[in-house]
Amino acid sequence: MTSACTGASASERAAYRSTAPLLWQPTVEQIARSNLTAFMRCLSKRGLLNVSDFESLYQWSIEEPRAFWAAVWDFCGVVASRRYDSIVEQVDRMPGARWFPGARLNFAENLLRHRDNRLALVAVNDHGQRSTLTYEQLSLVVGRAERALRNLGVKRGDRVVGYLPNIPEAVIGMLAAASLGAVWSCCSPDFGVQGIVDRFQQIEPKVLFTVDGFIDVGRRVEVLPRVREICQRIGSIEHVCVVPHLDPPALDFTGLPGAASWDGLLSSSCGGPPEFEQLPSDHPLYILYSSGTTGPPKCIVHTAGGLLLKHLSELVLHGDLTRDDRMFYYTSTGWMMWNWLVSALAVGCTVVLYDGAPLAPKLDVLFDLAQNERLTVFGTSPKFLSTIEKVRLEPGKTHDLSALRAVLSTGSPLHGENFDYVYRAIKRDVRLSSICGGTELCGFFLSDNPIGPVYRGELQCRTLGTNVQVFDDAGRPVVDQQGELVCTAPFPSMPLGFWNDEAAYLQTYFERFPGAWRHGDRAELNKRGGMVIYGRSDATLNPAGVRIGTAEIYRPVEQVPEVLESIVVGQDWEGDMRVVLFVKLREGLVLDNDLRRRIRDEIRHSTTPRHVPAKVLQVPDIPRTRSGKLVELAVRDVIHGRPVRNAEALINPEALAHFKDRPELAS
Repeated sequence: MTSACTGASASERAAYRSTAPLLWQPTVEQIARSNLTAFMRCLSKRGLLNVSDFESLYQWSIEEPRAFWAAVWDFCGVVASRRYDSIVEQVDRMPGARWFPGARLNFAENLLRHRDNRLALVAVNDHGQRSTLTYEQLSLVVGRAERALRNLGVKRGDRVVGYLPNIPEAVIGMLAAASLGAVWSCCSPDFGVQGIVDRFQQIEPKVLFTVDGFIDVGRRVEVLPRVREICQRIGSIEHVCVVPHLDPPALDFTGLPGAASWDGLLSSSCGGPPEFEQLPSDHPLYILYSSGTTGPPKCIVHTAGGLLLKHLSELVLHGDLTRDDRMFYYTSTGWMMWNWLVSALAVGCTVVLYDGAPLAPKLDVLFDLAQNERLTVFGTSPKFLSTIEKVRLEPGKTHDLSALRAVLSTGSPLHGENFDYVYRAIKRDVRLSSICGGTELCGFFLSDNPIGPVYRGELQCRTLGTNVQVFDDAGRPVVDQQGELVCTAPFPSMPLGFWNDEAAYLQTYFERFPGAWRHGDRAELNKRGGMVIYGRSDATLNPAGVRIGTAEIYRPVEQVPEVLESIVVGQDWEGDMRVVLFVKLREGLVLDNDLRRRIRDEIRHSTTPRHVPAKVLQVPDIPRTRSGKLVELAVRDVIHGRPVRNAEALINPEALAHFKDRPELAS
């Protein structure tokens, strides 16, 4: 929000948002050559729909889901040995619908459909090493890995796991497992032993791929001692494959069951492309994990066919990807954005992997990557954009970003000021798309739109084929009003459920509004189809009965130059709740009364007096999950003296100590 909303009522702020500044719109030529336009032409030729605008297409996609998903299947050229008998069965069940029954396909075969000399993977690390694999080379190395897994006794339904950074071997291991029908699950190697055991022990893997170690901002970290303990505690692991990642390698296989090096494993099998098991559409493909900050991590089971169709619709129709694109998203292997990024191989474009810190060894290292690799799509987060704005980077002036056509952001709400910064300092002629989804669907409810405009502070559109609405507390759809983000009809990437915990799955997503998926975000839909996200609804503040999304406070706080980042929580106080804001300041700065006043004034002027925190306190660090998300609930537990479960889910769990036993919170 900007000062245009100073002192405004809720209705006045809604009116301002509905007339938010237009920042970008596609040219006539861009619209004409987009995949969405080609898709709508195909629909017209088949007599299904004759429209040329996104909103009409979206409405048709949710009213006619069978026709829409059949059209996606055909337009994106799904590779299958047997076509589906029907698109969906029991479509009125939420959850419980079955997608593409009768189909026989293989997820990996769809990602490896191209067999040529175009680059499939470019891998770069933060100390300058670069490697590449063409689609032909990728197919052959996956074939070796797939046969090696078969030789180890892996069969369909077995779990194969990775303890790997964002390197080609993670992609190869996943594709090899998927080729033969095994289920893939992965975590990044910065997880400690307990974090890995909490996750992998539940799913009883047979094979573990791991690196021998990694470099953490110049510091050498060996992980095989951790792997030994992991294998002692997870008895199902029969084989460990070690990828040498350190220089020099640390390949001590002592205490590792069935251990082999990566090269040794691959050399044990013959050449040629993989054999692709033909599997039902609902065959398990991935197991992803909830953050685990409020309880044991939930193991979320995703299906091959459903995820393939969902990702294709998002990458091809919304993302407008073609074989000429070079796509990058900053992610670890433990975040669903890695799975989503790798699915771009199905399009035949070049996927760029980055292994390293986003701001080291230099602050603009990712823009060096964008320039050197001629990236066309650059994926990042609001945290990254806010950080580089604070240090006054202007990549548009220092780097050649002429190839860049789209910047994507997810992980938390993208504020209006983030939009301003991208268009001012990175590139004026770029589509900036804030996208919103989650691990639970391994995809998006709110997506980018290559034929639609970008308005300041708004997500462009609801994702095709997902009936996304905003509900008030009574479960009624509302427009231009804050409420709960929900999806009211089945979609293909709905998970099979939680591993061995169906009751928790139903309780988490369907208990609040029976028959609708409650996503857990506070949101507001406007009349033109744009959306604003206010933060997690389970972290919603409620002082004096007024519901406040945390993102409404983060926006103005980020405008204070001295503040690097912040976290806001509600503290139970005298039978009510009061708002407490913690700030991390620039190095060497101390929070004084003048700065507190300016922070409060910025919040008051940009929102309402109700948003102004009762306490503003300084901390040296703020805890986040490994995907960069703030953990308001964990901080709230700490200030109330409650234990935080599964702190292993945090990248910096030691930061929680800064919120404990604060005397300022006792008065």
